[in-house]
Amino acid sequence: MMLAVSYVLSTLWCCKERLLKWWIICCQGKVKGKRNLSISSEVGLLSYSTREWKGETIQAKQMRKAYEALFQRHHVKFILQVRGDNYCAIRAVLYQVFRKGLSFPSWIKEKDLVKIPERLLFSQGCNWIQQFSFGPERYAGPSVSVKLRRCLEALKTQWTEIIGAKDREERETMCDILFSDEDKEYKLYEAVKFILLYLVMEAHDNMMNGQTVPTFFSVLFARDSSLDPLSFMINHLNPVGDTGGLEQVEMFLLGYALEVKIRVFRLYKIDKVDFLTYYPEEHPREWHQVSLVTEDDRHYNIPMFHDK
Repeated sequence: MMLAVSYVLSTLWCCKERLLKWWIICCQGKVKGKRNLSISSEVGLLSYSTREWKGETIQAKQMRKAYEALFQRHHVKFILQVRGDNYCAIRAVLYQVFRKGLSFPSWIKEKDLVKIPERLLFSQGCNWIQQFSFGPERYAGPSVSVKLRRCLEALKTQWTEIIGAKDREERETMCDILFSDEDKEYKLYEAVKFILLYLVMEAHDNMMNGQTVPTFFSVLFARDSSLDPLSFMINHLNPVGDTGGLEQVEMFLLGYALEVKIRVFRLYKIDKVDFLTYYPEEHPREWHQVSLVTEDDRHYNIPMFHDK
């Protein structure tokens, strides 16, 4: 009897493993068939440079020189093209966080993330958060807390599932599937936007109370367009995903929020001291690193350093 039960369980487990592999293969086929990946497959760095920057204009020569430097000095062999919409920077960073299987930031582990919108709206009286925009959707009104909760739940769920992947191959497959589903993908980006807003609110309160905050917050609040969290949201955060992307100071904030150091190769700055920039500049040694390539500080691609 025990042998029979053991045999049945063994058979069921084998079937489960085969079904999982079949499901992954099917999903890979669907992803490739749809050709809707917001992160492309790898392409050779120098072939990409030659294709994108033809001709003999000063700018074309400068860009080809920058890509050559990236190849020779920094050993970047391939590049992942990132869809160039106004979520580009968030997409490029979050994709790498997921692909590497990085854990939640320490501050998120200490908070019930999905309940923060309701707490701010109903316990702390921050009614102005109802003006939060979800990309092209300009105004959510009273339903904003519900929508934000759904976005934050989606981020938490997807992140947890990817961390739980059994190996790198499964994790990368999960990323390919996720980053080909626009509805799921955009929920993640709006969740990240809200996280940025929450940290700006927290930093502003700390500054008002005379507490020390990272240096870049002083730069952020020094702008006439972001003197406080409300103006930051209206003028800088709401346009993200719609009419504009993240500016440089928001890149510092993005790295700080996700607890990663964002290394950016700024190709138009070739031969200048800020060709290679880190966001944020000051970061704990234990933070993991993600890398980006930009030609204009607006659109970002992902450099790949391994040999194919």
